[in-house]
Amino acid sequence: MLIAQMSKVKKYYADRLILDVEDFKLYKNDRVGIVGLNGSGKTTFLNILTNTIQPDEGTASVFVNYSYITQFERDFAVEQDNPAAGKLKVKNPDNEGLSGGEITRMKISGALSRNSALIIGDEPTSNLDWEGIELLKKELKSFDGALLIVSHDRDFLDEICGMILEIENGRIKLYKGNYSKYRIMKEEERKRALFEYEQYVDEKERLKQVIEEKKHKIQKMRKTPKRMGNSEARLHKMAARQIKGVIERQINAVKTRIEKLEAKEKPRDLPQVKLDLQKSRQLHCKVVVNSETLSKSFGTRVIFKDTGFRIFNNSKTAIIGPNGSGKTTLLKMIVNGDPSISIAHGVRIGYFSQDISILSEDKTLLENVMEESLYDETFVRILLARLFFRREDVAKKVHLLSGGEKVKAALAKIIVSDYNVLVLDEPTNYLDVYSLEAVEKALADYMGTIIFVSHDRRLVNNVADHIISIENCKTVCFDGTLREFEKRNEISVKADSSKDELMVLENRMSHILSRLSMPSKDDNAEELDQEYQKLLIKIKELKKKAD
Repeated sequence: MLIAQMSKVKKYYADRLILDVEDFKLYKNDRVGIVGLNGSGKTTFLNILTNTIQPDEGTASVFVNYSYITQFERDFAVEQDNPAAGKLKVKNPDNEGLSGGEITRMKISGALSRNSALIIGDEPTSNLDWEGIELLKKELKSFDGALLIVSHDRDFLDEICGMILEIENGRIKLYKGNYSKYRIMKEEERKRALFEYEQYVDEKERLKQVIEEKKHKIQKMRKTPKRMGNSEARLHKMAARQIKGVIERQINAVKTRIEKLEAKEKPRDLPQVKLDLQKSRQLHCKVVVNSETLSKSFGTRVIFKDTGFRIFNNSKTAIIGPNGSGKTTLLKMIVNGDPSISIAHGVRIGYFSQDISILSEDKTLLENVMEESLYDETFVRILLARLFFRREDVAKKVHLLSGGEKVKAALAKIIVSDYNVLVLDEPTNYLDVYSLEAVEKALADYMGTIIFVSHDRRLVNNVADHIISIENCKTVCFDGTLREFEKRNEISVKADSSKDELMVLENRMSHILSRLSMPSKDDNAEELDQEYQKLLIKIKELKKKAD
């Protein structure tokens, strides 16, 4: 059943063609994730489909009831008796004083409660903590309808979407499979395009060489020998002209073949750049930031109570925890030099926050990044190219950049400046998936200390080698990756569960033994003995597992 369609749609902003969609169809139960660079037209695509904005050419329609979860709108209707609100653990359904994460949960719960046949979402995981994202995944997996979602969360796209719609240079292309499958297919396309380009170049060079050889053959043709008579000389010249004419026709034929070759463009490979601290101030201590007496309260609300942590030199430490647990508070305490926190001598902190305050709006992108850079302009341009800034982009004034572009610009400025400890609060918010992966690679390659908060699980998995988990006003420090931390917790939970089960079984066994030693007239000694033997076997098995 067809539920939405877009046909021959074109949308311009000034003289720039943003979208050029020949045909798009969405069917019942399709689950499509939309990806593309910042500014590629993803939100415009959704707005045209929902008739929020009109295309300059073509038509777009949704034929069923739908819910549209927008990214930035704060004013929205709140349904009474919203059953999804409880499932998404919305704590403040009266829509007053909501945090960003609570607003997002309210929007999602409203969309899930309207009995829509289609849910359209523009970055629905923005501002959600890990618990919120997991709850959203669970609800969408059980949703009986179609999904059309723009998202930069790769794990989310992997688990929820069965197709990926890519928007590139205004055109769309649909890939079957989740995000990871899409990336594999894109890499295969790139390799195939590179192979075809190399074949095209080789064939073009071969044909050019043929032309040169034939030209050389003409140049080497012997002139008429002086000893020849007039008649022989005429015959020789005629033969030479005929041969030359044949070769020239062959040359023209080869030139025509070159002109008719299907031109292939070389796939763009981003330049590689290794980020190190050779030019900055090296730290020679083991621990760069630590606290043994960490406490923090806001009025009666306790954030941290008598806890501590350590940040090791050259480590990449992720601070994790639910919304409101104090992750950003801890980052600000470090940056602002809270008295309860010790900072090693020589530490220079570069702080990235969502307000992008380190950028000067009236300066160009390149001027901003070069302002305090330890590196030359060539290096900076290579880094910006890796973050998908084209040559002309570096000359743009910052106030003309999109939100995602400003995030990348601020990160680039921090990375190349004279800092040896980077403190990053949600460094990948508002980035498209390609830019996110480029930032992830830059952070993973950075040869210094990074302390960061992120709701992107895959980023934390791929970058962090230390974890600080905020749990019940305490910090739990772990030397290892997120996967290792969670695996240890799973083992701990299972061990606790086994201990609880063992205690229950041992209590039951004591009860059975007391009844066997002094049976009442209602007790069946044989049944009690059988239960005792079964309990004995179970207890032995549990103790063996514990050992």
